[in-house]
Amino acid sequence: MGLLLALDLGTEGARVGAFTEDGTALGSVHRPYATTFPRAGWAEQDPEAWWSAVVDAARTLLATDACRAAGPVLAVASATTASTVAVLDADGRPLRPAILWMDSRASAQAARTAALAERHPVLAWSGGSDASEWLLPKAVWLKENEPATWARAARVVEALDYLTFRLTGRWVGSQMNAVCKYNYDGLRGAFPVALYADLGVADLVERLPDEIRPVGSVAGPLTREAADLFGTAPGAPVVVGGIDAHVSLLSCGASDDVVSLVSGTSSAIVAEVDEPTETTEIWGPYPHALRTTKWLVEGGQVTSGSVLTWAGEGIMGVAREDLSALVEGASRVEAGAHGLLALDTFMGNRTPYRDARLRGAVVGLTLGTTREELYRAAVEAVACGTRGVVESFERAGVACGRLVFSGGIEKNRLWQQVTVDVLGREVEIVDGDNLTLRACAVIGAAGAGLVAGLDEGAAAHAPRTRTLTPDAGRHALYRQTYADYVGLMQALTPLMHASVDRLAAR
Repeated sequence: MGLLLALDLGTEGARVGAFTEDGTALGSVHRPYATTFPRAGWAEQDPEAWWSAVVDAARTLLATDACRAAGPVLAVASATTASTVAVLDADGRPLRPAILWMDSRASAQAARTAALAERHPVLAWSGGSDASEWLLPKAVWLKENEPATWARAARVVEALDYLTFRLTGRWVGSQMNAVCKYNYDGLRGAFPVALYADLGVADLVERLPDEIRPVGSVAGPLTREAADLFGTAPGAPVVVGGIDAHVSLLSCGASDDVVSLVSGTSSAIVAEVDEPTETTEIWGPYPHALRTTKWLVEGGQVTSGSVLTWAGEGIMGVAREDLSALVEGASRVEAGAHGLLALDTFMGNRTPYRDARLRGAVVGLTLGTTREELYRAAVEAVACGTRGVVESFERAGVACGRLVFSGGIEKNRLWQQVTVDVLGREVEIVDGDNLTLRACAVIGAAGAGLVAGLDEGAAAHAPRTRTLTPDAGRHALYRQTYADYVGLMQALTPLMHASVDRLAAR
């Protein structure tokens, strides 16, 4: 008897969950931390706040009766947001705030990678260029704009790498994060040193993790220091995890045509394919990122649930505990009757435009516009963004037979229904479960030898889902809304680019 400890480092906070060997959830604890926005398009967090939140959540959870009764910790596995970059000294202490995944300051550096695609074939695995979110462009930005910090930095790593170091004392990176976010060659098992050199950061290699290991392998034992903080015994294997949304595929159940849509603060949409795709609209195909027999493809929205938070809590000042009334009011607004059209690209677009210089917009406002109408327009914009990603997958030849939603969208019925109405197709939504935590349990079980591998663990830990069905009448209306959304994006792109460039030049 024993339990599998799952750590999920998200955008708004850390969540720690516990599972039995057979996949029964024993509970979870969430602890928040803050994000700061020092300039337009920038977003930062404190790595020490991550660790404090993880420790507090883990210690609280492991002290519950359910966890005490389950027995010792058999394995620990983690997943985090990707492309959140920590800059650390030799002892792992932060030298500056971490640059959050949604931060778009490195858009110019990312654009340079597109010009290098012919010289560096590894860029074909990211659709021909890197995103401004990724570690490599951010590292280039750091060296060019904060050279003194770069000179002092012993490590420039992903949030997952930092968390693994705090758990084990070892600099072990996940092959998933390395392949997907800093252009590691998953087929040859090598860093793209020549690419780094062409971007002026040949010395990045010495700042990355010392070892890169596949998802499900063991990074090392839980240290006594970390175990004491958690209130457990040392020595449990700490198993290499990955990107929160990407590992969620392990929790969607066995299927060759499944697409996982994790919709929370942002939306990440991922699938695995047997053969590489050729497209510049979606990210990938990444070799050996999750299962070493598959190629992983990725799309998503930089801002989705965060747009709804901005509209309800930020602009309207509605307290979180009162949001249900706003959502209910917005649900009564008829589709197509409010005259508003919004764009969800508040911090740029990940898929299909791959454009960090896009921004949000709302058109059609009048003095009679209500907050319920504005909120509904924001929901519709996010849903249109999701449709754009799904269609880009289909254009790339990715089978989208099963769409499985999870994440914060589960708590917002309006968001769910508008999304399926815009898509015009049935989807499954996970019922009362956290796919990232469940996937970490699968990974932990594989690393501890409790199952034969990731596939066996995934089959044993499938979640419950329910089906969402679109309304045919609303879908007919939303076909025009989506066409207008695409048209507005095209019309405003030059203005948004000019505005962003002016701000960057100040």
